[in-house]
Amino acid sequence: MASAPEDPVLERYFKGHKAAITSADFSPHGQQLATASWDTFLMLWNFKPQARAFRYVGHKDVVTSVQFSPLGNLLASASRDRTVRLWIPDKRGKSSEFKAHTAPVRSVDFSADGQFLATASEDKSIKVWNMYRQRFLYSLYRHTHWVRCAKFSPDGRLIVSCSEDKTIKIWDTTNKQCVNNFSDSLGFANFVDFNPNGTCIASAGSDHTVKIWDIRVNKLLQHYRVHSSGVNCVSFHPSGNYLITASSDGTLKILDLLEGRLIYTLQGHTGPVFTVSFSKGGELFASGGTDAQVLLWRTNFDEMNCKDIIKRNLKRLHFDSPPHLLDIYPRTPHLHEGKIETVEINPKLEVIDLQTSTPPVVDILSFDSTTTTETTVRTPPDKGEGICGYFLNPSLTTSECFPTTLKKKTEDMSDLPSESQRSIPLAVTDALGHIMEQLNVLTQTVSILEQRLTLTEDKLKDCLENQQKLFSAIHQKS
Repeated sequence: MASAPEDPVLERYFKGHKAAITSADFSPHGQQLATASWDTFLMLWNFKPQARAFRYVGHKDVVTSVQFSPLGNLLASASRDRTVRLWIPDKRGKSSEFKAHTAPVRSVDFSADGQFLATASEDKSIKVWNMYRQRFLYSLYRHTHWVRCAKFSPDGRLIVSCSEDKTIKIWDTTNKQCVNNFSDSLGFANFVDFNPNGTCIASAGSDHTVKIWDIRVNKLLQHYRVHSSGVNCVSFHPSGNYLITASSDGTLKILDLLEGRLIYTLQGHTGPVFTVSFSKGGELFASGGTDAQVLLWRTNFDEMNCKDIIKRNLKRLHFDSPPHLLDIYPRTPHLHEGKIETVEINPKLEVIDLQTSTPPVVDILSFDSTTTTETTVRTPPDKGEGICGYFLNPSLTTSECFPTTLKKKTEDMSDLPSESQRSIPLAVTDALGHIMEQLNVLTQTVSILEQRLTLTEDKLKDCLENQQKLFSAIHQKS
C-alpha cells in the first residue's frame, strides 16, 4: 500500500560503488552527498538532474568514514590504510594525507566551527588535529580496546567516544581529560553522537539496542530494543525530536524521542545497513549498506505532529513481518504486545517513480600534498584569501582563495606543476624534501612510542587487577 503524504518516502537511489557503503554525509547546502565504501573510494553525488558523480581515488584500503567540513569546502575521510585524508570536493580532487595513527582509522568528525578534526582508531586512541595550521595537536588515551567512533559536541567543548572495551567516554577538550564514563556489560557501541543541543548522547549498540544518555545527570534516559541485530549507526534529526537508526537486520527505524516510541520501520536495503544520515535541514536522509546502493529518502516530520501521524496510521493497513515490531518505552525495555502503532514502509511493494539511479561517474585521482602530522607554521591568510583561512595547505588551495586577478593564471597553470617550481632553487627543493622525510620518520617514531606506552599501561592495569584479586583471595583465607 502506498505511503501517506506525511510518511518518509524513498525519493532516489544511487549506484556507483562496487562494495558495501560504510558512511554518508550531506553537504551543508544540501545539494551533494558524500559516501565512503569498502571499494576504497569516496563518491560525491550531485542532486541536480543528469549531474555527474565524482569518484575519488587515493585510499589504499577500505574507507570507513567521511564528513563534510561545516563550510562544505573540505571532505575528511578515514581508512583502514591508517590514514586520514582531506579532499577538495571538486573535479580536481586535490587531497592531503595525515599519518599518525598506527592502526586502521574508524571515524572522522569536524568541530562545529571547522577549526578541529577528531579521528578515532583501532590503535585505541582519539587524535585531534588543527585544521587552520594543518597539524596534529594531541591524543586522548584511556580506552583499552579499538575506538569505533569519536564526535565533537555542538559547542566543541566535549568529545564523546565509544570503544570495543564496552565504554563510552566523554572528554574535555580544554584539559584533555576524560570527565565521564558510561559502561555496558552486554555489548559495545558501534557509533555514538550528541543530540543537536548537546545535552544527550545516543549510542548504537552491538547488542541490538539504542540508548539515550543525559550527560548532565549521567543517567540512561531511554533504552530501545527495536532491531533484531546489531545497530551500526544513528542520526539525530536537526530538531532533536527524532532519531533514525541503521542495523545489520537490514532495516532503518525512526524513533520519536518525545514520545519514546518507534514510529517507522523502513525496508529497502538488501543485507545489513551500515550508515544513515540526516541532511542539515532534516528534509532528507540517506542510507547505505552491503548492497552498495545509496538510498535517498525524503521526510516531512516538521509538517505534522507525531501524535497525528500515529493516529492517522492506526486507520490504515501496513505489512507486519516477523518478528513483530517492538515498542520500547523509556527506562523499561519490553516487548510491545498490544496494538502495533508503527508503520512499515517497503518501497519494493510500492510503485515509485525514482529519478536516475546510475549517473555518469568521473574517476578523479588525488593529487597528494606532502604527508603532514607535525606542526607547520605558516603566515596567517590575508582577507582576500577567503576560504584559505580555513585550510592553509597550498596544495589544497582553490582558485577562490586568491584575488580575482590571479584566478585565471592559477587555472592555466594547474596542470603544469613543474612550471611553478622553476623559480625555486634545486638545492632548496632537495633540502625541504629531506626535512619532510625526517619529520615523517619522527612522527612514526612518536606513534610507535605512543603505542608502546598504551601496551605498557594495559599490562600495568592487568597486573594491578591480578594483585587485587590475590589480596582478596588472601584476605578471604585469613
